[in-house]
Amino acid sequence: MKKQLCVLAWAAAGLWPCAQAQDPARALGELLRQIKPGTQSAPATTRLPAANELLQLLSESLERVDQPKEIEIGRQLAAVLLGSKLLHRDLALQTYVNRLGRWISLQSSRPQLPWTFAVLDDPGFNAFAAPGGYVFVTQGLVQRVDEAELAGILAQEITHVTARHHLQALAAKARSGMLTRLLAAQVRPNNAAAATISAQVLALGRDLYASGLGQADEFEADREGVTLAARAGFDPYGLPSVLQQLRAAAPDNPLFTLTLGTHPPPQQRLDQLEAAMGSRLDALSGQASVAIAQRLRMH
Repeated sequence: MKKQLCVLAWAAAGLWPCAQAQDPARALGELLRQIKPGTQSAPATTRLPAANELLQLLSESLERVDQPKEIEIGRQLAAVLLGSKLLHRDLALQTYVNRLGRWISLQSSRPQLPWTFAVLDDPGFNAFAAPGGYVFVTQGLVQRVDEAELAGILAQEITHVTARHHLQALAAKARSGMLTRLLAAQVRPNNAAAATISAQVLALGRDLYASGLGQADEFEADREGVTLAARAGFDPYGLPSVLQQLRAAAPDNPLFTLTLGTHPPPQQRLDQLEAAMGSRLDALSGQASVAIAQRLRMH
């Protein structure tokens, strides 16, 4: 336990070895450079397949979507998110969230992914992930949680990525004919700068983030997320605390509408977590709450 707390202190301060090997501020700059539509095409080895090839890949077997293709699909889905929301301009906040997320991702089953975390300039209470290691949280969420709660949210989103939940959802839509219908509708980017984003990924991404993942995926991400957060040295009850906050939110509050509309009911998620956790992680709980504003002042 002492070792965990020591590692946690290093992680929160940005002093663990991996932070020196890959500077998070530089990684964020790389994210902006890569995702900004039209600035750089993907290498030939990772270029997204044409629409009919993507449909065939997703319909036949996800095993054919190797890691480079997964990362490229994620890059374009991340572009969908950034096409509707700006990144928050506070570099200190971006660096902190990126370091925090990167530390947690190193404890996951896929630490080798090019993980990048960012804060969207959005007052709503939301978090999103895309295949290949892209994770976004909104400013409105960050303002309403402490560090352990944010760690729980990031761990939950990381689990969606490591379990390939978004790719599985895309494959299900492809097998059901959803992709064919979306392509037939000729969904087009709404501005010239976004013209380089593949139309089929744009259409699928909008549909996926509007409808959300399946309940089974959310329950799995909750269960694995609390374990991952604990493995990274954080209070495992951070995520349940967030769910309690969502449970108390007014259903008609526009800041929570998207999250509540694309996830199972908070009480149902809490019940599932209580059954899964029992008292097995209680020994790792009870850590003092750390405000994110306090952590930022330390840097």
